[in-house]
Amino acid sequence: MFFDLAGRKVAVAGEGLAADRRAEIARSAGAQVVRLAATATAADFRGAAAAFISTGTLEGDTVLQRAAKAAGVPVNVADRPALCDFILPAIVDRDGVVVAISTGGASPTLARVLRGRIEAALPERMGALAKLAKTFRAQANALIPDMAQRRGFWRRLVEGPAARLALAGDEAGARRVALGELDAVRRRLSPVGIAHIVGAGPGDPDLLTLRAAQLLQEADAILHDELVPAAILGRARRDAEMISVGKRKGSVGRAQPDIEAELVRRVRAGQTVVRLKAGDPFIFGRGGEEVDALRAAGLPVSVVPGITAALGCAASAGIPLTHRRFASAVTFVTGHRADGGTDEAWPSLAAQGHTLAIYMGATEAAFVRDRLLDAGTDPITPVAIVENGTRPDERVSTGQLSDLARLAASHTRGDAGPSLIIVGEVAALAAAAGQPLLAEVS
Repeated sequence: MFFDLAGRKVAVAGEGLAADRRAEIARSAGAQVVRLAATATAADFRGAAAAFISTGTLEGDTVLQRAAKAAGVPVNVADRPALCDFILPAIVDRDGVVVAISTGGASPTLARVLRGRIEAALPERMGALAKLAKTFRAQANALIPDMAQRRGFWRRLVEGPAARLALAGDEAGARRVALGELDAVRRRLSPVGIAHIVGAGPGDPDLLTLRAAQLLQEADAILHDELVPAAILGRARRDAEMISVGKRKGSVGRAQPDIEAELVRRVRAGQTVVRLKAGDPFIFGRGGEEVDALRAAGLPVSVVPGITAALGCAASAGIPLTHRRFASAVTFVTGHRADGGTDEAWPSLAAQGHTLAIYMGATEAAFVRDRLLDAGTDPITPVAIVENGTRPDERVSTGQLSDLARLAASHTRGDAGPSLIIVGEVAALAAAAGQPLLAEVS
């Protein structure tokens, strides 16, 4: 049972950490807390909604428990279940959405462990979703007289597009979607869905964010990159429709406008769609273009960041992208731009104390090397190539910039996975990290 203690008297008798903690819990619920000494009488407890007792001794606890009972007040005695009318559960509080876990006093430690697991699973902004539902409660009751239809509306509100926008912090967008769905239910129209542009990270499924993992379980359809491994796709809902829309260098894939049109079509049809991208959707992932297309169509969309390849691969290979002794700046660039036209940025990228993380650069390694050398980079600058970073088949090659093309040769064969090139003094630390390496030797 959940009691409303706002503005009500709660007596806390005794001293010490347990008593202080119970007083804090009561205040957080809005109670008017009255602290009582161990000599308190029944008159001191009278009028209280609840009493908490913690004297540190069985005799002291028993005396105060009898006094509170004589005043007709329900009692909790710290660590003495036999003297309690009620016990304190472990609590997960998400801004008014409260989950209480109890083991009946058998194992408070087990209750705390379960609380930790539930805290990890529940979105931080769950309270915003409850407030959204409260906002539309009276309107839904008035506009949807049919109970079955009303239940369907509430279920969609707390599980569908409006919910995801609220959980992502877009409360104004959530209200707009909820209003549209309320009107659609009233007019018996099919509600629109929502698209989530989700980063899958560099490949290790354990590096998925909690929100990404939750969305994979909720999606009706998943439009995924070619580079997203099967281990991550296996975390999706079993009946979700899987659509590969990936593109690899040198092969024909789905054109970007076609992908955007497919997203729009499915969301308009009422589906919850996850656009699953390797790494982070806003770093060389074209996620911004897909967001623009969905917004232009007036459709709801959210973005869930992922661990980008530079961060995941560098960490897995033991390479700090910045280091007090070696690098105070890091730049992410794409190697696909290295082989054409004039790019005036390359001289600035060749600066000392600067780490370069080069995406999609293995096949363009000779051009990357030449551009950096022409810009003044020292030929002996350390480099590392990380293929399939964070995955079980990760391979790392280390060497010098002057030898980058030869190092990259083994990372561009037909069955090679995605590779990241790291250029800078920090790349030399890969070998020192104790990671498995395939270091090329001249």
